[in-house]
Amino acid sequence: MKSVMVAGVDCGTNSIRLKISRVDEQGGVEDVVPRILRVIRLGQDVDKTHRFADEALDRAYAAAREFADVLAKYPVDGIRFVATSATRDALNREEFEDGIERILGVRPEVIPGTEEADLSFLGATSIVRRDVQAPYLVVDLGGGSTELVLGGDGVSHPSTQVQAAYSMNIGSVRMTERHLRNDPPTQTQIEEAIADIDEHIDKAFTTVPAGKARTIIGVSGTVTTMTALAMGLDEYDHSVVDGARCTLQDAYAVDDKFLHMPREERLTYKTIHPGRIDVVGGGALVWNRVLAKVSAAALADHGQAIDSFIASEHGLLDGIVLDYGKRLLAAR
Repeated sequence: MKSVMVAGVDCGTNSIRLKISRVDEQGGVEDVVPRILRVIRLGQDVDKTHRFADEALDRAYAAAREFADVLAKYPVDGIRFVATSATRDALNREEFEDGIERILGVRPEVIPGTEEADLSFLGATSIVRRDVQAPYLVVDLGGGSTELVLGGDGVSHPSTQVQAAYSMNIGSVRMTERHLRNDPPTQTQIEEAIADIDEHIDKAFTTVPAGKARTIIGVSGTVTTMTALAMGLDEYDHSVVDGARCTLQDAYAVDDKFLHMPREERLTYKTIHPGRIDVVGGGALVWNRVLAKVSAAALADHGQAIDSFIASEHGLLDGIVLDYGKRLLAAR
């Protein structure tokens, strides 16, 4: 069976990830180098200045040089570097693209939110169990943007086919910098953030009929971190979190707890990656509002609220690798 070895890089607002995998012609994926994650906060102040800060670029280049050392050890057939929300907004993004190209030999692709949504859905649904009820709503909650992607019902549309998608300019970094400036945030700041988040979700729902969803699948670091905390894990364990089902009530409780928790206390939780300490509350608030509004929409649509979600370690990065591998095989 034909196969290719490909590398995917997902560069978001808060973190950058590398994965090297072998993709075969039947869509099978075998990890050669499992995900490597570095928190670089590329989107530092981008919401305010619309430019990458020099220190943020330095952190991105340092991670890229580390990735270059890893890639030098493997005969990959190709590398795809995808950049998302913060890079879409940065006026000096060409400087960033030039720097990455010098280090890795590949130029970043700054993809629109709609393509980001499609790739996240592809990655998230590539490993969904058959007993999970469609349609699926995949929620990819990043540092700068959050994508809502509704998949087919498995009857008139394949369950892995995107029916509707929308990218919202809300995320853990963006909400923290825009609203939650105190430690811990004031009630007024939280209420202002909720109003901002709800406005974006309501607009998204005019494009994505989220009420038709039967299963919510949450991907990205905020979702998996908050799920691990809700599960009471002392340290983060991806093998336990991946595929875990969590009730909305448990999610609401842990989201609220860490939103109101001072930074120094959050630092005592090994479950939270150090690079997320400052923004995990903002991400939790976005996640809380998405869950509440999707559940309410489901109740209005078909008379049954959604009371749980599935956390997944598989999202945009997996979609990048799988899609790129398939395209390289098709070109041969």
